[in-house]
Amino acid sequence: MIVLDGVTKRYAGQAVLDDVSIRFGGEGVTALIGPNGAGKSTLFALVGRLLRPDAGRIAVDGEDVAKASSGELAKVLAVLRQDNHVAARLTVHDLVEFGRFPHTRGRLTVHDRDHVERAIAYLDLEPYRGRFLDELSGGQRQRAFIAMVLAQDTRYVLLDEPLNNLDLRHMSETMKLVRRMADELGKRVVVVLHDINFAATYADRIVAMRAGRVVADAPAAEVMRPEVLQAVYDTSVDVRLVDGRPVALYYG
Repeated sequence: MIVLDGVTKRYAGQAVLDDVSIRFGGEGVTALIGPNGAGKSTLFALVGRLLRPDAGRIAVDGEDVAKASSGELAKVLAVLRQDNHVAARLTVHDLVEFGRFPHTRGRLTVHDRDHVERAIAYLDLEPYRGRFLDELSGGQRQRAFIAMVLAQDTRYVLLDEPLNNLDLRHMSETMKLVRRMADELGKRVVVVLHDINFAATYADRIVAMRAGRVVADAPAAEVMRPEVLQAVYDTSVDVRLVDGRPVALYYG
């Protein structure tokens, strides 16, 4: 379980995460939603120890993140940020191999190579394994990064806006993949999303944030209500049932 207890993060005296206490990892897929500046990416950066909190405690499976070694933390928790700074002239295979670094420090065994091959196969990347990242489409590149995370073989996977810059088809394919990772592989995925309809379709639980605080935390159907979404986004939102599923309509 990923546990945040009274976590606060400030920039220039302004709290971007304000006394947040929450648990993640009980459901297969949790969607983290909210307007820009709500604190979603900051929360991910704190859990992944890319930032240090100003107050509070974060633990993963009972281990204090502030005290855990980077190598051990990376064996149970994978964080895929939206701003991945990786050399474009890296092949898909080489990128996926990076996922095994916490386990091998660069010296891959037969066991590690098996993880790499399974991740490439699971993401249907075999035809592209020798291609450089800058030779791929946006959707193919995103699949390669998710394959790297999959090869890391962690229980918890945090994906920060994985649909960013993807077209509708690849957004749908990515979310179907996230769902499969939870259902077939037992991963506990927490994903930051801007599209609340994708959140409602693919997530078991939605956590809504606003101004650094959690304002809603419930099964997806319970968050997809006009009064809840209006409180989160401060704009008119209607919710209609389409084939039995709640769909949000924005009026601006």
